[in-house]
Amino acid sequence: MPHWRHVPGLAPYVQTLSEMEALAEAIGRGEAKEAIWLLEHPPLYTAGTSARREDLTDPDRFPVHQVGRGGQYTYHGPGQRVIYVMLNVGERGRDVRCFVRALENWVIATLAEFNVRGEVRPGRVGVWVTRPDRPANADGTPAEDKIAAIGVKLRRWVSFHGISINVEPDLHHFSGIVPCGIRDHGVTSLVDLGLPVTMADLDAALMATFPRFFPEGGMQPDGLNPPACKT
Repeated sequence: MPHWRHVPGLAPYVQTLSEMEALAEAIGRGEAKEAIWLLEHPPLYTAGTSARREDLTDPDRFPVHQVGRGGQYTYHGPGQRVIYVMLNVGERGRDVRCFVRALENWVIATLAEFNVRGEVRPGRVGVWVTRPDRPANADGTPAEDKIAAIGVKLRRWVSFHGISINVEPDLHHFSGIVPCGIRDHGVTSLVDLGLPVTMADLDAALMATFPRFFPEGGMQPDGLNPPACKT
């Protein structure tokens, strides 16, 4: 199984990114084992490969980092658990769609540990929760908020970047961007939903649910026993 690393304090973004890419390269060469890092960053925005300049509404608020992962603009900051996932997808079936689906369902299963129903939506990246406590949308559909973002990159079939889950970040910090290009929905966190969840609680849930979706040497996108992803 991967090596789990808890990074203390607020991890500097550029240094952490460099270390993550170096480790991914070493995994690809067979010189290091797979790894998952759990950390927090100081407040910053990141721009993925699909980021649109108009979605950065307050460019002077926090540092903005151009990164090679998929997706658009995201925010990282204290109170948000960032999970960098360095797995050898080449040895786990070489199925990128399966890998992303497994990441999504891992997040959903983790949220379920706190009785939160996370869901994915066609055409939208990340994991969402409905908000029955808020007025419905103009088209009558329930209000929804984003609680987790997913943005990964693969190099030589080894993944890096990963997931962010909002535990108790300052939600006002998201107002400097259009998160992932979605203007019609908001952003929430576990604490915003009224749940007294700590970072340690979330980490324990992540570690407990991980093997359901990423058993040794494979991937189970639905968290079930065979069939797994097919090549």
